[in-house]
Amino acid sequence: MHKNTNHGYDGLLIVVEGTDGSGKSTQVNMLSQYIKDKCFGCAVSQWKTSRLISGVINEAKERNMLNTTTFSLLYAADYTDRLENEIIPALKAGFVVLMDRYIYTAYVRDSVRGHDINWVKNLYSFAPKPDLVFYLNVPVGNLIKRLIAKNGVLDYFESGRDIGLSTDIYNSFEIYQKRCLDEYKKLSKEYKFIELDGTKEPSEIHEVIKAKVQELLDSGAIE
Repeated sequence: MHKNTNHGYDGLLIVVEGTDGSGKSTQVNMLSQYIKDKCFGCAVSQWKTSRLISGVINEAKERNMLNTTTFSLLYAADYTDRLENEIIPALKAGFVVLMDRYIYTAYVRDSVRGHDINWVKNLYSFAPKPDLVFYLNVPVGNLIKRLIAKNGVLDYFESGRDIGLSTDIYNSFEIYQKRCLDEYKKLSKEYKFIELDGTKEPSEIHEVIKAKVQELLDSGAIE
């Protein structure tokens, strides 16, 4: 195992966090291309993409079968499957692994849905510690505009409708996302996220992320 990384594997684990609509995927895609251009191996893992579990989660959501504990455990199972079959193998191979959301998403969503944060942290206690965590902070008003422009509607679960915050989906979205942002603020301090203004142009945000990643690469964290 490599001694210069936070998790001990030969590769780097880099996380981009934020609420839905914050621009995470855009930044992950841009960073992935940058890393590949630097001739480093790069792998990307996105939230809820396990071939084993993601279909189960989607079906349960469609049928409105998820209570808060089932919600937590299914997403933890999805992460565990990706960790064992995608993330750790890539880290062992010396790749830069980019995470489009990480365990902090679970910390936020599960605690907002009523679980004790320490219970959630214990659930993910086996997770490798990232080498860098970027957090894109975007106000609720901007998120609503972005998501409606992108999808035309607001997502049922991203609006917290499953936990009965409000019968009005826009009001529910605002309440839920504000609570999520409050939790991210706590986590940002606790885990020393590199917090970025997600309202800025994607290219401007990318330059900051790129500089931080290049600094880590230049330090010899991986060879």
